[in-house]
Amino acid sequence: MTTPAGPADDGIDPSLSAIMSERRQLINLAYRLLGSLADAEDVVQETYARWYAMSRQEQEAIESPGGWLTTVASRVCLDILGSARARRERYVGEWIPEPVPDRTEWSAGRPGGDPADRVTLDESINMAFLVVLETMTPAERVALILHDVFGYSFAEVAEIVGRTTAACRQLASSARRRLRASQAPTASAARLGSIVRDFKLAWEAKDIDALIGLLDPDVLAIGDGGGLVSAVLHPVEGREKVARYLTELAGKAPGLAILERTVNGLPGLVLQVDGATMAVLAFGVTADRITHIWGVRNPDKLRLWTAG
Repeated sequence: MTTPAGPADDGIDPSLSAIMSERRQLINLAYRLLGSLADAEDVVQETYARWYAMSRQEQEAIESPGGWLTTVASRVCLDILGSARARRERYVGEWIPEPVPDRTEWSAGRPGGDPADRVTLDESINMAFLVVLETMTPAERVALILHDVFGYSFAEVAEIVGRTTAACRQLASSARRRLRASQAPTASAARLGSIVRDFKLAWEAKDIDALIGLLDPDVLAIGDGGGLVSAVLHPVEGREKVARYLTELAGKAPGLAILERTVNGLPGLVLQVDGATMAVLAFGVTADRITHIWGVRNPDKLRLWTAG
């Protein structure tokens, strides 16, 4: 993003470095709230546009520019989340958050990308967490992320979302209950990596029995094509159905390469044909069985995965 410099005697905005140093946190905040890096970038651009729309005197009167930027970005996200449900209803098929690669692969997927845009990969970024966030109200999501992930006090959260401190505590508490109800104990990253590797080998061999053995009886396979490419419009449920669907899919794609990659901080898979990324898969695993497979095929959500 090109940010205009404010007036200064030497032509350089003396606060530019400090202001732009907040960019990474703003990207991280907005991505967690919206589940879309493209939307997160738009939010950050809008936030900086509002900052530079102010006069130098107005900027200097702000005691904490970083806090101001976070407040504005959070409120812009709230506005977007308020209309997200209607947009989701118009979305073709299932909607899955945009997957992000490991930081070591970021530059390959996004030539010339600003390192400050990189999303910090921690437990608040894994696909299962982001999917549960989608079930929350906008206010619940903002309260939870600001307080539990970014460490803002409830008093600060209240000022940002325009609620009382007590109300924000209740919002975060309600959000945590949703998380506890939706997330069973998950496998460690190392164990998940082993299961995903076994899944990859079984899929490459089109071994239905081996696939069934790795899947939970009630496994859900969810695809997101966004209406731009072919994908299942509704989740495929049950290990026999999922195993057969996957083997049929592999049979229809000669030359399919299945690559182990880090997806949102955890082991996942990338599907390529002739070097072009066709899908990115994230997994939910409980008790050594795969309970969820989230497959993103929407090309608008694969821009970070188009190279390497």
